[in-house]
Amino acid sequence: MHPNSGTYYNLDSKMPELRVAIVSSYALSAYGGAQEQALAMSRELIRRGHDVLLVAPDGHDHAIYDTPAHVARFGAVLKIPANGSRAPLTLSPSAARHARRTVEHFGPDVIHFHEPFAPLIGWGVLRAHAAPAVATFHRGGGGPALRLTKPLLRRLARHLDAAAAVSASAASTIKAACGIETTVLFNGFEMGRFVVTPRERSDETVLVVLGRHEERKGVAHAINAVRAHNAKNEGPWRLVVVGDGPQRRSLEALAAGNPLIEFAGALSDEEKRRWLRRANALIAPSIGGESFGMTLLEGMASETSVVASDIEGYHEAASGFAAMFTPGDDTSLEKAIERALVEETPESIARAKAHANEWSMTTLMDRYEELYEVARERFLATR
Repeated sequence: MHPNSGTYYNLDSKMPELRVAIVSSYALSAYGGAQEQALAMSRELIRRGHDVLLVAPDGHDHAIYDTPAHVARFGAVLKIPANGSRAPLTLSPSAARHARRTVEHFGPDVIHFHEPFAPLIGWGVLRAHAAPAVATFHRGGGGPALRLTKPLLRRLARHLDAAAAVSASAASTIKAACGIETTVLFNGFEMGRFVVTPRERSDETVLVVLGRHEERKGVAHAINAVRAHNAKNEGPWRLVVVGDGPQRRSLEALAAGNPLIEFAGALSDEEKRRWLRRANALIAPSIGGESFGMTLLEGMASETSVVASDIEGYHEAASGFAAMFTPGDDTSLEKAIERALVEETPESIARAKAHANEWSMTTLMDRYEELYEVARERFLATR
């Protein structure tokens, strides 16, 4: 029920049912943490009785995503270099206009932007400021794009009523860029989705690495560590590399056709969760550029040991529940894997899973519903 026609409270929510438009600056057709958060939030909001529209780039994307939300996609996608990765954005003014008209037709009570300053899909919606606007900033670490666009970002920032960042790093990044004060709200995820698939461990030791095939993700170091271990003939490790990207060919060349190193390619969320349940350990070998270690928590939720590089963006998620290693150091990674495999116990897995539960999507959306109310109050005060 729309708030204008009465007040209805869902049993799982503290606030009246709302119409929430979620705008993702990044295409859903490319895997990424921000897109995963947008999809997961849409599912949780609908579970609570809210009506949700999800807007994103990529008008050529006709995939059906795992959400009951209305999904609208516009514009051609370009992969723009950003923060050591390539962001799947649209630079189409026409796409931005279509997005604005679609959101206006939906009539939202709140508009929730993920990375609102990334061009271009949400700029028209943000500038119109026809409803309370909430932002989530995911990016940690500065760069020339932020420095060179400060005047534009400050103008766009005036249209936000409330803002959150997924980590202290992301919060400091956006404050330095345009002075925005944010509430730090961790990334969240749906715990139950990671144990739906039965545990499928065998006598084989299986290691899984997830992520886009680019230098900052450090996949090459996982391959090197596994090859070094297997050369010792001390009990082979099988490495499953999930994902795709510009380094795919060079990584395959590095693996040198080793039958114990499998490139699974880009997989669906369900298939990725199935691999996490098969694995003895999840390896997160990024060398930098991570704002929060959601992948680590997903491994813990899957009841799988986690091995992670000792970088700032992973510290909060790891919190002593992952085997850490020196970023970019193949030998350190190999030793961390050995340690994780030897030290795993049912008790250590249970403790890590309980830690992951602190980042549940249920807890996160409780906080966001509070932020939505703050945004609505501020928006109405200016009208």
